[in-house]
Amino acid sequence: MTEASSPTVGELSELAVLARIFPRLPDADAAIVGPGDDAAVLSAPDARFVVTTDMMVHGPDFRLAWSTPFDLGWKAAATNLSDVAAMGAVPTALVVALAVPPSLAVSVIEGFADGLRAACEALAPGCGVVGGDLSASDTFTVAVTAFGDLQGRAPVLRSGARPGDVVALAGELGLAAEGLGLLFRAGVDEQGRPDAARAAELRLRHPSAVDAQLAPRPPIGAGPVAAIDGATAMLDVSDGLSLDAARIARSSGVGIDFDSETLGDDIERALDGGEDHGLLATFPPGAVVPPPFRIIGRVTEGSGTVSVDGTPHAAVGWDPYSGWDGAAG
Repeated sequence: MTEASSPTVGELSELAVLARIFPRLPDADAAIVGPGDDAAVLSAPDARFVVTTDMMVHGPDFRLAWSTPFDLGWKAAATNLSDVAAMGAVPTALVVALAVPPSLAVSVIEGFADGLRAACEALAPGCGVVGGDLSASDTFTVAVTAFGDLQGRAPVLRSGARPGDVVALAGELGLAAEGLGLLFRAGVDEQGRPDAARAAELRLRHPSAVDAQLAPRPPIGAGPVAAIDGATAMLDVSDGLSLDAARIARSSGVGIDFDSETLGDDIERALDGGEDHGLLATFPPGAVVPPPFRIIGRVTEGSGTVSVDGTPHAAVGWDPYSGWDGAAG
């Protein structure tokens, strides 16, 4: 069914829309009671659980001309799964709330649900959607809460890095920023407005970069592996390597120094581009760093500083309160 032939959200009742969504959503292995009651019930064998939440708002966070509904669902899941993994936990369940314009075609929400399911199946098998909410808004808004199981391990915090530790990364650096740059340069019309046809053509020519921005594939399984293998600190690199590294450095009261030879051809983009959703971790000196992590630097004496080859580097990255021009598209 195309968007043109699909009924709109406003033409159906909330129950009718939800009836179209629920069959498309993945089940959660940890669910004792799933969608349909006032709240879900999850098993928690560890007696603790990890919980995180994130929002995506049309305009500052995504453009409907560039992202398919499937992309939006995939990215909504992936960005939350990576936060759970950064604690060293295994993702178990998602709760998803949508606020959408009544004029939106129901097929868009169905595609969104398909993206959620595909991301969970590919990145975190056994994780599923156990509930959520649906409301009306002039602005398409997505809110996801994710849960995770520590499986008896201590959580890996940002505050555990110590001088002498190695700094390692699992995932890409700068590829999502490259994709976003391409979209803003070539995925727009003559007036600079996001253009769906041009974005689709751009995606065919630069699939790796554009997919990294619109439908990232974080190394979710690497988080628990890092915890098992002794990671001392870890976080999800969502706002830019230098900015997120500074968060570890401040929390741990240390410095982080990157080796420029490990940062690729465009060092500034690797350091300051956001939304790669890789995992940045520190490991004790002499530790065997598990794949897919690779060493990109070391922890030094300091207090919240970030440097490259010993030269200080400003903590720069994505900030939701700066840079957005108010456009949507």
